[in-house]
Amino acid sequence: MKYTPDHEWLRVETDGTVTIGITHHAQDALGDLVFVELPAVGKHFAKDEPTCVIESVKAAGDVKMPIAGTILSVNAALADSPEKVNEDAEGEGWFIKVQPDNLADADALLDEAAYKALLD
Repeated sequence: MKYTPDHEWLRVETDGTVTIGITHHAQDALGDLVFVELPAVGKHFAKDEPTCVIESVKAAGDVKMPIAGTILSVNAALADSPEKVNEDAEGEGWFIKVQPDNLADADALLDEAAYKALLD
C-alpha cells in the first residue's frame, strides 16, 4: 500500500486498478463517521482533486485523489453504513476503485515506513 501526507491510502490491485480509502489514523482522528458522499462512476479526477466528502461527529472534509484517474466503482455500502470506515478503514471501508492515468505515479507516494515516520 501507498499513503499520502493527508492520510489517504492507495492499494494497487493485480489488474492494475487501484483501491483508495482513508487510513486508520484518519478515521481515528475523525471519530465516528456519519456520512459519506461518493463520486459518480466514470468521472475523471486529477491528482489531489477532492473526490469524496466525509462527515464525522467531529468534522467534515474531503478525500483527495492520490493519483489521477477515472472512477470504476464505489463502495455503495458506505452510503447506508459509513461506520464501516471506522470498523475497517484499510479493508472493507474502502471508498473508490480507480483506473489510474499512470500507475507509475503511485511510486511517488509514501510507503508504509515513511507514513509511520510521518505519524511519529
